[in-house]
Amino acid sequence: MRKHLLAVAVAATLAGTSFGARADALSDLFTQGHVDGQLRAYYFTRSYDTSAVPDASAFSGAALINMTSGSLNGFSLGASFVTANSFGTQSGTPAKIDSTLMGINDSVSALGQAYVQYKNEWMMLRGGYQYLNTPWLGQSDSRVIPASYNAVSAVFKPAKGWDVYALRSFDWKSRTSGGYYADNLYYPATFNGDAMYGGLGGLPATAHQSNGAWALGTSYGVDGFKGQAWYYNFLDFARMGYLEGSYTFKTGTGFDPFVGAQYVDESGSGNNFLVTNHTALFGVAGSRVKSSVWGVTGGVIIPHGRIDLGYNKVGSESGAVGGGAIISPYTAAYATDPLYTTSMIRGLVEMGPGHAWKAKVTYNVLQNFQVIAAYAKYTTQYRGNSHDVYLDLIYNLDGYLKGLTLRNRWERSSGGWNLNPGNKPFTYNRVMISYAF
Repeated sequence: MRKHLLAVAVAATLAGTSFGARADALSDLFTQGHVDGQLRAYYFTRSYDTSAVPDASAFSGAALINMTSGSLNGFSLGASFVTANSFGTQSGTPAKIDSTLMGINDSVSALGQAYVQYKNEWMMLRGGYQYLNTPWLGQSDSRVIPASYNAVSAVFKPAKGWDVYALRSFDWKSRTSGGYYADNLYYPATFNGDAMYGGLGGLPATAHQSNGAWALGTSYGVDGFKGQAWYYNFLDFARMGYLEGSYTFKTGTGFDPFVGAQYVDESGSGNNFLVTNHTALFGVAGSRVKSSVWGVTGGVIIPHGRIDLGYNKVGSESGAVGGGAIISPYTAAYATDPLYTTSMIRGLVEMGPGHAWKAKVTYNVLQNFQVIAAYAKYTTQYRGNSHDVYLDLIYNLDGYLKGLTLRNRWERSSGGWNLNPGNKPFTYNRVMISYAF
């Protein structure tokens, strides 16, 4: 049996460790806790400039409730409950449902977190269902409920500004799933009963289950410098090295230029699920996994905003799966990877080898009103040339309505081959209302 609900076993260990503790200290574990969360109401619409595919939409209300206990000798417990409901608004025609929001059912509920934790000033250890926050293995929280993982994780703090990370994940819960499954975004939707909608797919329903992933990483920040380095082993899929660094020149004038760079290197032998299942990403199968990616960014922080310019290139690799495609089991088709040029709808992970550039302006028009506008251009080997135009309006209320956010994300994708239905433009609009408490 796989390591489901690891938190239960570790919690039992905690109980044994705490035996004999003073009654008042044990009471604090449960009485000195904290509850917070978020209420969400999202309405997504997909509009296609072709009659071959019907437009799609979805509405969902959701609640995310987080609970943490008090601490006993550094030990504590945490849990998060997530639930989403369409309130009967889902179309009776599946093709007209934007299934990426919460799937095609009327409701989905799950334990987003259920963990035991040990923490002191130098380290934090956590085991069980939990949210992860790493560049290529994270929450992908752009729908009503985030992704979460059955994992063991650790953070060490050797010095100020320096963190060291280690984790091993076993199963995961996608953004539309009600439970934890041994798969990832290259598996088909409903694999082994998992309602995992919105992935890239490619593997057959007969593929072996995923064995999860492990990762080691470190980050460091001092003055204007920020840097991080990661090694991921997506078991039976790819081994990835990731480097990123940036520097902000603090001038004291209100105009602070910045530069940054990132690099990804991936490899994997023929003993690989994508290879053994002859998976043709972007129409290209391969005998190995091999990908090389680099990127640069630059811009300036200005009063009330910032301007960003980014560039990425994914090299072509003969004989590799997807011709050198980036293998990203937990972001593919989610468009939540850390590349500088990824748009709201997709990026180079979803389009394969090629290059892209992106310009973005973020500006606070009023104290609580932010506008983000972006343009991205993609030139790719297997999906042709395309471009995305993006507009994001965010209003954070204050006073008695503090915690309430009104947001509208809009993006229009044009051009390319086999990207949008009928090779016609595709417009995606996301109305997002949330209240944090």
